[in-house]
Amino acid sequence: MRTNILFGGAAGQGPNILTHILGEALVKQGYYVFYSRDYQSLIRGGHNFNVLTFSEEEVNSNDTEIDILVALDENTENKHKKNLKKGGVILKNHKENMYYAGRLFKLLCIDFKILEAELKALGRKFDENIKEAKKGYDDETKKVCEVIPRKNNLYFKNGSQGVADGAIKSGLDLYYAYPMTPATGVLRELAEKQVEKNIMTFELENELACINAAVGSAISGAKVMTGTSGGGFDLMAETLSLVGMINIPLVIYLAQRPGPATGVPTYTSQGDLNTARNTGHGEFPRLLVAPGDPNEAEELTNQAFYFAEKYKIPSIIISDKHLAESSYTTNEVSRIVKVGRTTKLARHSGNESAKGIVTSDAPEIVTKRVEERMKKMDEIRKEAEKFSTYKIYGKKNSKNLIVFWGSTKGAILDSIEGLDAKVLQILYLKPFPKTIKKELEKSGNLILIENNETGELGGLIAEKTGVFFKDKNKILKFDGRPFLCNELRKEIQRRLI
Repeated sequence: MRTNILFGGAAGQGPNILTHILGEALVKQGYYVFYSRDYQSLIRGGHNFNVLTFSEEEVNSNDTEIDILVALDENTENKHKKNLKKGGVILKNHKENMYYAGRLFKLLCIDFKILEAELKALGRKFDENIKEAKKGYDDETKKVCEVIPRKNNLYFKNGSQGVADGAIKSGLDLYYAYPMTPATGVLRELAEKQVEKNIMTFELENELACINAAVGSAISGAKVMTGTSGGGFDLMAETLSLVGMINIPLVIYLAQRPGPATGVPTYTSQGDLNTARNTGHGEFPRLLVAPGDPNEAEELTNQAFYFAEKYKIPSIIISDKHLAESSYTTNEVSRIVKVGRTTKLARHSGNESAKGIVTSDAPEIVTKRVEERMKKMDEIRKEAEKFSTYKIYGKKNSKNLIVFWGSTKGAILDSIEGLDAKVLQILYLKPFPKTIKKELEKSGNLILIENNETGELGGLIAEKTGVFFKDKNKILKFDGRPFLCNELRKEIQRRLI
């Protein structure tokens, strides 16, 4: 059974810490927990809320209906009470957020000692927090459901942590970034581990400075990554072409949010797939991978480093706000491959050259250099077959095939439970897996799910396979919000044969 709790209030009132404390406690009790964040681009005021869903079974998405509404201000109650289930509980009319922590633990029948341990681990204002929490615990008289400890070795992780861990395990030396939501989470994760992991992070004045500094470090032999969102990635375009020219490895983390321009800066989108595939002038090879959960974020970041170092190319990890900032429960151990260190200091030029010497008047050398670069794509495609370039879920013999990429994974897998549906997740977007065409052709009913308006993955599939999705079978959401399980399930059911 899924239980949904919404925490809401103005920026600065503390819904985030409330959510995380309860989530950590539930995971340690052996429950699967997923929570997402919805917030405005404000330091104070406005309306922020988190939704936490927990269950005895695996859960990776939220629902529209709420079992418990924690209203840190009146605005939260007014906005969300319409989604409260019949018999649901509203906690309100108190100023201190830790008071609500106490009431929640009592409502869920979780021992107060567990809350006390979480507040100690928090490491700040313990005496004040424990006092308010105890008051809330003692004041609560209701019982919503009973959390019974289960024997599961589970832990919490978000997409930003997955990318950071994958980079560290690949031997990262330097990370360059200018803070830009939602890529900033990786900068924070890596900055906090600089001493422990012997890495360095640099915040420079803009994204152009970041990628150029990264190129300089990569030329010297360092393992380097830079990260940004769509607007910053635009600024990196010219230097991305330089990387494609000069034969050095570089990893780029692209965390999507809605565009164009500044867009909706603190919300989610999958609108940059074509940008990631095509940005940069001229023809040069690149790798593009798209994780759908934190474990895949770790593994695919590691693989991005592997291909960058082995083939001296730009490797791009494309994620989004929903994956970057949502917390998932997992017990999986990521599979990590060893990444060599292959670059030696050498002379480079932005012009076509041989051994650093410009050769613009030697067409035979220009032809050779272009052919050498493009030959890499064939080699990368063969090498990629050693890895999982796509995954299949659901009923393997179903004629209904749902196709997706990236962070929509959680809501899709949760929503197909009990349905006659097979699911295809594409992890490698460049090089595109050739065998996908067979999977598409043997299915009688194709359904596309994306967080964008134009169905960019559908366009890529049509380009690479000649297989098209019917407009009526495209489930596209482009309001800046992620898919919710119960809503998506209804949309899928309407399109099944």
